[in-house]
Amino acid sequence: MAQGKIRNMEEFAAISGISRPTLSKFFNDPDSVRHTTRERIEKALEQHDYRPNVFAVNQNRRKTKNIGIVVPNLADPFFSEIGRLVELACIETGYSPILLSSHGNPSMERDNLDSLRSLKPAGVLLAPFGRASDRADIQKFDRDVPVVLFDANIEGVGKAFVGTDNFQSIDLMVEYLCRSGEPPCFFEMKSPTNPNANKRRHAYLESMQRHGQDANIFQAEGEAWNFEEIGRAEGGRMLSENVFQTNTVLCSNDRLAIGMLSAAYGLGIRVGHGKGCSLRIAGHDDHPFARFTCPPLTTIAQDYAAIANRAVSTLFRILESDDRPSEREETLFDGRLVMRDSA
Repeated sequence: MAQGKIRNMEEFAAISGISRPTLSKFFNDPDSVRHTTRERIEKALEQHDYRPNVFAVNQNRRKTKNIGIVVPNLADPFFSEIGRLVELACIETGYSPILLSSHGNPSMERDNLDSLRSLKPAGVLLAPFGRASDRADIQKFDRDVPVVLFDANIEGVGKAFVGTDNFQSIDLMVEYLCRSGEPPCFFEMKSPTNPNANKRRHAYLESMQRHGQDANIFQAEGEAWNFEEIGRAEGGRMLSENVFQTNTVLCSNDRLAIGMLSAAYGLGIRVGHGKGCSLRIAGHDDHPFARFTCPPLTTIAQDYAAIANRAVSTLFRILESDDRPSEREETLFDGRLVMRDSA
């Protein structure tokens, strides 16, 4: 029976029974695998007449084995964690990651992409600012170097996007909060740069309507990266002015929620679900510090590992394919409810 052409390394791994990381390690340095493994791979290559296209592509374009990873701010533990996982996934598959932070400055995102041009990366994984990103510059960069976006989506930009389904995750949280107590008000920044914030607001509105509840949105002034301070200052002001219609506040992200927890403590307001508590606070993201707040924060956990691994595997599949994808891909993972003492 005639064998169809193997299009990429994933297909070769499946048909040969050799793991993808082992194959990547071999193609990067044949001497890095055991002698018996090397013989097995070489026999499979001969049998299936396969060579990884990524090497031909890189040679023709004079690209390297470098993979650029650009995140908005490594000082944010969320991006430190997801950046770390993306970096490890690149290393496991035999590529050399170059992790860059834009330090909360959208113009530095453009500078980071310009810097990566000189390093001739095979591809770039970008967690963009979103509204503040230079869409035209990213699209121009993507014409020369394949770009896969993760965490924050910019419609029509890059070869693919991998992130969390905010409509699913917010609905999951709203359903829980309505079921376990008073329906939530929604607390967000007035001018967020990250497109996830806008999706979460719309998701909240839709979910509250489905549950037959009135939506109440409260917006904090401030556009800087210091979300905790904005949550503390603006959240504290709103708490002291008693503006929230219910005793439950769903914050657009965990960092705002952490700031509001601090404000509640300063005002002598006891947060939680137990006796003597008068306020419930919940967030979104499962920030690495969320479990250590006082009280620990109820939140939605994003699947960091799944997002990181899918973003990396999607980019490598694009690099190894004969044909560039004709349509932009989008992959969304469900969020997971994490119930802690704050709500």
